[in-house]
Amino acid sequence: MVGLGTLPVRGLVGWSRVGGTGQGLRMTKSIARAAVATALLVSTVGAAAPLAQARTQEHRGDLLSLTPVSDLTPAQVSGFLKDAGVDSATVRYGVRGYRVTYRTITPQGRPTTATGLLVLPVDGRRGRLDLVADTHGTMVDRDYAPSVGEDDGRLSPYLHASDGRAVAAPDYLGLGKGPGRHPYMDTASSVSASLDMLRATRTAARELGRPLTGDVYGTGFSQGGQVAMALGKALSQGADAHFRLKALAPVSGPYDLAGQEVPALFDGRVNDTSGVLYMSYWLTAQNRLRPLYKEPGEAFRAPYARVVDGLLDGTHTEEEILGALPGNVKDLLTPAFYARLQHPRGALLDAMRDNDHTCDWKPAVPVRLYTATGDTDVPIANTLSCARQLAAHGKKAPVVDQGAVDHNGAFKKSGPQIVRLFDSIAGTA
Repeated sequence: MVGLGTLPVRGLVGWSRVGGTGQGLRMTKSIARAAVATALLVSTVGAAAPLAQARTQEHRGDLLSLTPVSDLTPAQVSGFLKDAGVDSATVRYGVRGYRVTYRTITPQGRPTTATGLLVLPVDGRRGRLDLVADTHGTMVDRDYAPSVGEDDGRLSPYLHASDGRAVAAPDYLGLGKGPGRHPYMDTASSVSASLDMLRATRTAARELGRPLTGDVYGTGFSQGGQVAMALGKALSQGADAHFRLKALAPVSGPYDLAGQEVPALFDGRVNDTSGVLYMSYWLTAQNRLRPLYKEPGEAFRAPYARVVDGLLDGTHTEEEILGALPGNVKDLLTPAFYARLQHPRGALLDAMRDNDHTCDWKPAVPVRLYTATGDTDVPIANTLSCARQLAAHGKKAPVVDQGAVDHNGAFKKSGPQIVRLFDSIAGTA
């Protein structure tokens, strides 16, 4: 990529501008001291705790740094999409991408940082931009996240930005350059990190001379489809007055873990390879949030119990993880835990149901759900369940079935259609 010089950043109170590619914006000493003080306050007990919590909330979404990561011409964007098998007919502009580092909170409400990808169209216009909130699917390798890896995680952001909208694509907690481990399928923290990414994006876009209108179009794929619905719900309920939800168009989200996704592991609707990856990732991540098992050996068979948690620390690729684990879920789990999954109760059932309410509301904006009958990662029944939940609240959401394509194929066919959908909605606003 070319053209990644010093950022044209202006007027960020409390920040010092640092020249040179990749250096971005750094905290001044006074702000750094304030950050340390806030962290110390959060760790205190007694009367100071409410004040610490208030200060943590106050700083959520603060922009910490902005680093250029890509600069593509329209032809380069088209080539990138075409190489991945994505229709590039909607490409009108080049794009510039930036890694945004910002303040957010952990699942426990403590202060932390996260990163994400901001992509802006290079279109010569100076007007305000609508924003696409684009939430990505399952990633086990932190370096595969949108703000770091020049891979599939950038397909959707580039697709939407090249049509003329700004795009905020959060890495989520523990992925990209954020600290710690990713709390996989913890919808609440994915939404808080995504909402804070929108806030940081608003600041970054303004300082880059491309201010936002406040209109937000939500989309996401796989895990991100679920996050997109939950983020849309938060925005519709007034989570941030600066943003107005305009439409939702998620793709193949696991909206119904208890009723569809987990049962599909046992009846053949989810392929063995994906089942092993998803289940090992989900169990190890959820066990850090709530006690599903005391020792790995309660859930995982030997010798996998000794290695599974370490494999999913964010530094291993899918190939490395799958190469060290068995070929199916039955051989991965102990007989007792395998039986528990088929008839979940207690904390195990709670872990599923806590994430199964992302479609349990009535959006006041257009919603279209994309999926595919050929998807053996997140079966179509998840999307049909989402549509039923929405309908129960009086919201009819059309389901677009992309047919006999696989999980990634569902996104590749849906992505350009969603761009056109957003265009049509923006044109009638």
